[in-house]
Amino acid sequence: MKIIIKKMSYLVLCVLLTSGCTTASPSRLGPDVTSALYSIETPYTISKVRSANRKSGSYIVGSSYEGTLFAVDYDGKVLWENKLSGFMNHDVWTQDITGDGNDEILTANADGHVYCLSNKGKLKWSFKINDAPMYSVTAIKKDNTSYVVAGGFDNNFYYLDTQGKLIKTIASSTYSIEKSRPNKATKDNPQARSQPAKRHSINFLRALKQADGSDVLAVLGVVNSMQGSGAIYLFKPLADKPFIADPLKAMRSPIGDIRVVDIDDDANQEVLLGSTKMKNQSIALYDPKTKSETVIPLKTISPIFGKFGYRIAQTELVEYQGEKSIFILYGNSLTIIPATMKKAKVKTKTNVVTGKYSYNDMWKDPATNKIILASSQSGGSSIHVLDIAKKGWDNQFKNLNPPGKIAAILNNIDKVNQQLTHYQETTYKHKPLPVYLMSDINKTSKKVVKHITNEYDSPIFLDSGNLGTENWDRSAIPNKVYQNKRDRRKKYDLSQAEILEKAKQLYSGDVGAAYWGGHGNDPYYRSLDTNIKTLKVANGKKSVLIFPLAEAAQKLNGNLFLRNKHTFWQSMVYKKGWSRLISGEFADVFVPAMEETTDKSMELSIAGRVGLWASGSVNNWGARLARDNTSYDRLRQNSHQMLPNHALRQYIYSAANGATYINNFPVDQTHMKTFWDLIGKGALYIPKPNEILSYSPVNIGMLPPDNHYLDEGNNVKTTSLYDQKVEDENPMVFSRLNGSWPGAPVTEWDFSRYAAGVKERRLGFLPQYPNGLVLITPPQKGVFADDKAARGALVDHLHPIYKNIMQEYLTDGREYVSADGKQRFSAKEFYKTVEKSIKDKSKLLPITVKGNVAWVVAQTSPTNLRLTLVDGGYINPQTALAEVTFNTISPKKIKDILSGDEFKITNGKINVQLPTGGFRFLDITLEKRL
Repeated sequence: MKIIIKKMSYLVLCVLLTSGCTTASPSRLGPDVTSALYSIETPYTISKVRSANRKSGSYIVGSSYEGTLFAVDYDGKVLWENKLSGFMNHDVWTQDITGDGNDEILTANADGHVYCLSNKGKLKWSFKINDAPMYSVTAIKKDNTSYVVAGGFDNNFYYLDTQGKLIKTIASSTYSIEKSRPNKATKDNPQARSQPAKRHSINFLRALKQADGSDVLAVLGVVNSMQGSGAIYLFKPLADKPFIADPLKAMRSPIGDIRVVDIDDDANQEVLLGSTKMKNQSIALYDPKTKSETVIPLKTISPIFGKFGYRIAQTELVEYQGEKSIFILYGNSLTIIPATMKKAKVKTKTNVVTGKYSYNDMWKDPATNKIILASSQSGGSSIHVLDIAKKGWDNQFKNLNPPGKIAAILNNIDKVNQQLTHYQETTYKHKPLPVYLMSDINKTSKKVVKHITNEYDSPIFLDSGNLGTENWDRSAIPNKVYQNKRDRRKKYDLSQAEILEKAKQLYSGDVGAAYWGGHGNDPYYRSLDTNIKTLKVANGKKSVLIFPLAEAAQKLNGNLFLRNKHTFWQSMVYKKGWSRLISGEFADVFVPAMEETTDKSMELSIAGRVGLWASGSVNNWGARLARDNTSYDRLRQNSHQMLPNHALRQYIYSAANGATYINNFPVDQTHMKTFWDLIGKGALYIPKPNEILSYSPVNIGMLPPDNHYLDEGNNVKTTSLYDQKVEDENPMVFSRLNGSWPGAPVTEWDFSRYAAGVKERRLGFLPQYPNGLVLITPPQKGVFADDKAARGALVDHLHPIYKNIMQEYLTDGREYVSADGKQRFSAKEFYKTVEKSIKDKSKLLPITVKGNVAWVVAQTSPTNLRLTLVDGGYINPQTALAEVTFNTISPKKIKDILSGDEFKITNGKINVQLPTGGFRFLDITLEKRL
């Protein structure tokens, strides 16, 4: 696809090392500011946008994925930038708090700081009281004195003066009306922590202007990122208690957006809210005078808004065609409705405009009435300026092809596809392993499926479908809870005969089928007898179930694709109930996979799943994409990527690590076809465990999980769990996993930092592991090892180079434990020993790689290695530089198998440039057999 970008703004940046901020020279070629919609290109993925005022006029403030703040004029000239902490800004607010006529820029940062910058981009002050992420920030006045108000996941909010000095702390426990949500202890999770009673984290803070000139502080409290809307509290500035405390019930979903508006022109502002969830979002107007919510479900505006997709309903009050109106951005669709918020008028005056991409944020500049859009959620790098007063704005939005990173990604993938047409498959030592695609076929062009099927032996499309839910006698279920539990999305209305008839249709294809057998809400969609008979209907064809049915599946060519959540594959699976899986008894049946939605520790699940595969517990492992893979923070669900480049790279990395079962939610299958062709052509090598040479010689043996770790790793929805005393008393090997840490830095002693190269709790789908992938495995030595397990020893499954170099450290997730079980070592200190071992042992690997890249090395022949390199920016793709070091080998030739580029070694290293959103496959020919 050829992209032509006209009048693109090129930014030339000049770094001033002494000032802490960066000033840029004017753009040489600016955007067409006369257009109804134009784009300002930046070097960043823009997560948030605001407008700010200075004496000479308003300008745009952007916050990048990495937390860099920068300012740009409407003509594309960059004014300044400041990298701040390097961690994300959860909120940005601009307001003149000093009275000099220039707005200060305030940020609530994931590292626990509030930062205040001048209109020149220089840091004026910062405030921090603990490590819990700050989540919201605003400014308010009392008696003509300005205060900064900030709060977040430590369940308090703070008043600061204009120099950053703490004036007052308001603990939510002193006023909250939230009810405690019990989290009952179970056999599997005996120390489950419940939401503390009458306490909440801070979702939003905003000041409401009053007719008498005063301000009121609106606080949105929340205790769960996926269930309920929380409550709204209204305070007089600096007051200890709210004068209104009102539960928000009408929307029945988390609040992802808030705007303060004056709908009825009485000079008292109301609160405009936007929900965030899977579908059927709403907007609502909260009126403090009447304590009422007026709700408009978006699907009543248009069926387009009712479709599946994780988005935030964002709103702005605008003047449109002479009327006060509400502008709504909902992913890639927008509309303008009357400000009356009456459903009858909404239905008769609505026109929905749907574009090609969804955007990370939206803001209206009150000085210009222009709408500012942050970058495309697909990894874009532009700021888009929309003027709805100009004709043609709707068509321009509909047809917008963002310049910068989006254009680069499309061009780079197009180049790969062209290179693949000329690629000649390499002769391998063994026939490449088949890769099963489990849910692509129904929403993929039949012509494309036929082409892939006829052209290649692999990948293999499995028919996917829904067999329905059975009306059956559940009294035989041993677990009393599940006897009565049902998945509310299902009807439970089919007989066994009806289900078997559906199964016959599903298995009518040539290869086999994939279907759900159950869900976390109810693992028992159908009876055991019906499931076994369904497998018999397959008559030997491949069956993949998302359901535990091990013994029958083992006999009837079935695989159980376990799409678990959170830390399951490095915690719960090591409890006694899963011992038969760990032992390798059902190695040919179980397929460890993940539903990594809401999670913030993907680098751990990769190490856990690959560790089970490499150790022989299972013979296959899998990966999954859902639209909400990117939802590390459910309160801000920007999870509507229309260009699934992040998924393409995730799958390439997973397959290069040996994943052969891919459960893909279909999005833009034209883009995903590149993955299929890479497999089919043999450019993407699918290895066995004994061919991989990028495992660290250090493995982590996982013991039955510590109860606190188990709870922290699976309690990801509750947002109000932060407790400084608990944190101080519980330094963990795997830490900051619960719902109060989105985007937060990991601790110094956390495995994710020193092993995986991950700095924050966000999206580690493409981790660096600069010293090799550190496998999390069943214990191999000492009193915890199972010498009789069917899987055998780890080293027997690995490449021969690992035979005498492996070193194991044991952990229960909290502490490290000696092999004889007699000594325990604090994570806070012993990590130094483990980290040193990982670094020292990495020199025994043939190759190591540094840089923001995910990488895998596999041996493809006695004298050839394949190095797979993938851009590691999951939803913030970028041109990446990989520093490749050759430790124990002397390559004779290094060649990119697609481009034909060859590399020369200098001082035992090469540098490899990866294109934005791209990947490279290097064939390394050795001087002698490895």
